[in-house]
Amino acid sequence: MTSLGDAERFLTWMRVEQGRSERTIEAYGRDVAQYESHLVAHKLTLRNVKAADIEKYIAVLRASNRAPKSIARQFAAIRMLHRFLLDESLRADNPTAFIDGVKVPSGIPKALSEDEVVLLLNAVTGVDSLALRDRALLEFLYATGARVSEACGLSLSDVDMESSVARVFGKGSKERIVPFGRHAKEALETWLGAGGRPMLCPQQWAKRDHADAVFLGVRGTRLSRQAAWGIVRKYALLAGIKSELSPHVLRHSCATHMLVHGADLRIVQELLGHASVSTTQVYTKVDNEVLFEMYRESHPRAQVQTSS
Repeated sequence: MTSLGDAERFLTWMRVEQGRSERTIEAYGRDVAQYESHLVAHKLTLRNVKAADIEKYIAVLRASNRAPKSIARQFAAIRMLHRFLLDESLRADNPTAFIDGVKVPSGIPKALSEDEVVLLLNAVTGVDSLALRDRALLEFLYATGARVSEACGLSLSDVDMESSVARVFGKGSKERIVPFGRHAKEALETWLGAGGRPMLCPQQWAKRDHADAVFLGVRGTRLSRQAAWGIVRKYALLAGIKSELSPHVLRHSCATHMLVHGADLRIVQELLGHASVSTTQVYTKVDNEVLFEMYRESHPRAQVQTSS
């Protein structure tokens, strides 16, 4: 067996046993390939590399001015690879076991205020098919807290308009059902109606997958993640929202606003598709002013007593 074969076995294990998406496999493949190239350049292999060698590699990545998040992701791939080699008895030890992880500065996005969400949605003023699509996409993202990849991957058979629920596929192709409210339902119905989606349908579909897509691009193909990002940023600019806005900020805003209005943390966890409630807890970090206001309104010992 060669070290290259070991890496291939690892990626196959991730795909088959762990059910990771092809996008994730590609990202891990790039990270592992770069790691292996470094090992070869230093006359090392996956079988004999030591902890000190890996620490030197991490130092090389840091010296190349790579973003901490990128380095942390690559180290996570390396650690998982060596854990796999140990579990499969391809190595007798795991050289990453006692290496500290790469710290990433907290990058929790600031949620939009509810007024800013209204401004964003009201910025879509057109009645052409693209405007109808854009409004439906923005309403759906905010209503469900869906990831941008989940919204772009949405198919017509995944949406039950009568029950106002949609089936989305999250990380690792995990399926979950998400509800959406009246505004999102109306926007979706309008988009799927005669003046919306049918106007972007080509005479002949390039792929069957495109024909099933809820959200279409201008060329009649399934809307890409990059195009969805562009839509969000376009209307943020039109709405005069100064803060950096992305589809993930809408996901964060959905979760934060639900928690502010009293939703149970585990309900929000289920809605967002988080495997652990600890992941959802980052969305509880609302502005102090909002927190204090909620406290003043709801705590019996905080309320001002009126004289009779």
